[in-house]
Amino acid sequence: MRLLIVEDSPTLGRDLSSALVRDGHVVDLAADGAEALRFLSGFHYDVVTLDLMIPRLDGWAVLRRLQGRGGRPRVLVLSARDQVEDRVEALNLGADDYMVKPFAYAELLARLHALGRRSEGGAPVLRAGALEVDPRARLARVDGVVLALSPKEYGLLEALLGQRGRVLSRPALFERLYDARSEASDKVIEVLVSTLRTKLARAGMPELIETRRGFGYVVVA
Repeated sequence: MRLLIVEDSPTLGRDLSSALVRDGHVVDLAADGAEALRFLSGFHYDVVTLDLMIPRLDGWAVLRRLQGRGGRPRVLVLSARDQVEDRVEALNLGADDYMVKPFAYAELLARLHALGRRSEGGAPVLRAGALEVDPRARLARVDGVVLALSPKEYGLLEALLGQRGRVLSRPALFERLYDARSEASDKVIEVLVSTLRTKLARAGMPELIETRRGFGYVVVA
């Protein structure tokens, strides 16, 4: 998943971002509401964690700006405000879930995954011949044998198989796999495609990913 964390505590924001990246997610971090809206205008996110008491534009204002927006991400409010009235107001403004600080990371991760599955319409298992990709387990198998993929290789394979028949450009794939602060260029996608193809070839699927020169990459329908 691609996640946006909106949190004005540098320590909590950094720790939460690092933990989610270790779990294989792409994460951007905004310290205030105005910065959050800039990220939301420039990138697609699956889920946003949103603190309510943030500077410049507070979380309430961010929720109001998101109301009625087509294709908006799921929103998990993560706040120290524990009154029932606050929860009701946030949910009425379009939040999908609400957690009170302090929280257990394992529960937060489970809720994020649940929201991500709702964003993906249930995250069905993706298949192409003997290949099976399970977005919930974040595993790829060929004839039942698990492929040893890095998180980026897995993300690339899931993106291409999830859009089977559609050519995805190098910049589009880069945006899906790398956060906004990455110092890499989108040429890293060429390297990922190469290493992924090598592993697929060893598993007996050397021609799964096609290159459309000047356009991008595709898994043919």
